[in-house]
Amino acid sequence: MGYAPRADDRVPMMTALRDGTKLWPVAAASRSGERSIGALLIDAGKLTPADAERVLRLQREHGLKFGEAAVQLGLVSEQDIQQMLSAQFEYPYLHGQDNGLGPEVIAAYQPFSRQVEQLRALRSQLMLRWFSPERKVLAIISPGRGEGRSYLAANLAVVCSQLGERTLLVDADMRHPRQHRLFDLSDKLGLSTMLSGRRGHEELHRVPGLLDMSVLPAGPSPPNPQELLGRAALADLTRELSAAFDIVIVDTPAAELSADAQVIAVRSGGALLVVRKDRTCLRAVQDLAASVTDTGGRVVGSVLNDF
Repeated sequence: MGYAPRADDRVPMMTALRDGTKLWPVAAASRSGERSIGALLIDAGKLTPADAERVLRLQREHGLKFGEAAVQLGLVSEQDIQQMLSAQFEYPYLHGQDNGLGPEVIAAYQPFSRQVEQLRALRSQLMLRWFSPERKVLAIISPGRGEGRSYLAANLAVVCSQLGERTLLVDADMRHPRQHRLFDLSDKLGLSTMLSGRRGHEELHRVPGLLDMSVLPAGPSPPNPQELLGRAALADLTRELSAAFDIVIVDTPAAELSADAQVIAVRSGGALLVVRKDRTCLRAVQDLAASVTDTGGRVVGSVLNDF
């Protein structure tokens, strides 16, 4: 089930899957696009010069790509080749284990998977139909909990940052925050402390290994999230963040719990509505879309989370 926006605003449906892979950071190599995969593998300690000679011989004999030949000889893994391709084209992502990031942030460590290709397709639609110098903020909303709202917000922010856009992920769900856990951050400071005027921009956290990616956690849960979000401080903060970043993705609470999501959607200007197959009620989706529109917001499109 899902809400279908106007055809000119429509974004593609997305299938999202999860696994348990851990992470470690890998920085993109400087000017590595000018260097071969073989040179990058040697510099990274994955191949010795003697290994490279063996790879070159097999490459010439069978007309293979260098990476294909190296994998065929068992000298490197497919992940090693993907990592070097990422470095060669300056496309940052995380790779491996023990980084601390949650396995749900699939765009950070499986950039060539089918699921992330779908995320990039969604990103392309949003870049064409929504994001612009005048429209930098997008709220991610859904009727209920467990529909993939935080998952989509995190991964969409990652793929936007991988495009070279200065991207900020804001956790505005002060009732059940999740982004600090996904990105292994402290939630002692965050959006709630900024809106209450107790802290400055030191709550913004850069994500190691992902260039141009920052996260603003929700911060301590206040007793009155809706009143805090309804203050003029949120509009002021939104303007400040829009000036500092190219794209701002905002995770929101489930709309069935409160009117927080509608308030945030209006302040953001636009909202992307997430629904989950066999879970989300069509009437709840229609009601949420109508409430956002009636209060002056705009539903940019919808995403079917089918997992």
